[in-house]
Amino acid sequence: MTMLNCLHQPHQHLLATLEKGVLTLAIDRPSAKNALYKELYLWIAQALDEADASDDVRVVIFRGAEQDFTAGNDMRDFLESLQQPLEGLAGDQPPFILLKAIARFSKPFIAAVKGVAIGIGVTILLHADLAYADESAIFQLPFVSLGLSPEGAASKLLVEQLGYHRAAELLLTAEKFDAQTAEKYGLINQVFAEDNVRAPYHLMALGDRNVYGYADSTAQKLAQLPIASLKLSKALMKKDLASILENIDIEAEIFMQRVKSPELREAVQAFLEKRAPDFSQFT
Repeated sequence: MTMLNCLHQPHQHLLATLEKGVLTLAIDRPSAKNALYKELYLWIAQALDEADASDDVRVVIFRGAEQDFTAGNDMRDFLESLQQPLEGLAGDQPPFILLKAIARFSKPFIAAVKGVAIGIGVTILLHADLAYADESAIFQLPFVSLGLSPEGAASKLLVEQLGYHRAAELLLTAEKFDAQTAEKYGLINQVFAEDNVRAPYHLMALGDRNVYGYADSTAQKLAQLPIASLKLSKALMKKDLASILENIDIEAEIFMQRVKSPELREAVQAFLEKRAPDFSQFT
């Protein structure tokens, strides 16, 4: 049986608890709105791979520890990575390793969203089996506004799950949208009232009237069901997994090409100078 290193060798920015077959993974980096960086991407991916192989885990909940899901890629980490030459295949870079780990995960995967869900924070939801949010949630797929392109098979899954026009609206405008829009478009299952409670991590899942509590109670119900039937049912619904993984790699190649684009450099420079980017110079 696989040992869960996330329980026995905890990461400073990832909290992990296992209770009655439910593994809860919570990003705990509130000062950066739970932004992700290289080592954290890989640690979460490793935790998911180990959970998939462990008989002790039947369901995974993925969330933030407190008031945010994730602000996406850590900007400082991202800027540092721009200075480094690409080593290996694009699809083997940390963000895509995490996305492929979620896509491959054979057991129920539940996402619970509070606060910001930016970039990969939205892409992750496309691979979740169940996704819930509260009224505080703000979503954004900002790739085009940064001179980048979709990641994580988003160009495929958004169209399949939301329909072309809604997918185009979210990807091409790169604008923020609220939890009600996310629910209306089918990105999440349900919206909950914001509880405004800043309780310690281990208390925030109590009760089922808030998003964390509801995700926990749903996970506990799933954990009581036959795991073989859960896995088979999920596999049948996601029978195009090979295509999804292929799309993640294809999008990764294009994404990493765009990382070196002049449009991204302009977007980054504008961010540092606290001004609006000027893309009119590019054709």
